[in-house]
Amino acid sequence: MSVITRRLCPFDELAPNGATRFDVDGIPVAVVRCGDQVYAIGDTCSHADVSLSEGEVWCDAKEIECWKHGSAFSLETGEPNTLPATQAVPVYVTRVVDGYVEIDVDAALKAVAR
Repeated sequence: MSVITRRLCPFDELAPNGATRFDVDGIPVAVVRCGDQVYAIGDTCSHADVSLSEGEVWCDAKEIECWKHGSAFSLETGEPNTLPATQAVPVYVTRVVDGYVEIDVDAALKAVAR
C-alpha cells in the first residue's frame, strides 16, 4: 500500500505557537506549530462547525481551542478535552521533510471516515 502525501508549506512559514488553515484535497485542516513540532487536526469544530485555526493554541497542553464556545481539542488525538464539544475531530499524520511540512492524505481520509 502506498502512502499519498501532500507538501503544504515551508515549516518556517508557520507562525510559532499558532495555527494555519489549509485545504488538503477538499478537507479543511488546521496545521499547528509548537516549537519544533507540527500537528495537523481537522479544522472544523465538532460542536459548532467553525474554524479551529481561528482559535487559541495552547502548546504546553497540546491543545487548540475553538473561538466560538471554548471547546479545547487535543492536537495528538483530536479528542475534546472540554465541553461543549463531545465528538473528536480527525488528526493527520504530518512530518517535516527537507524543511517542508507534509501530510499523509490517505491517513487524513481514513480519519475523516471514522
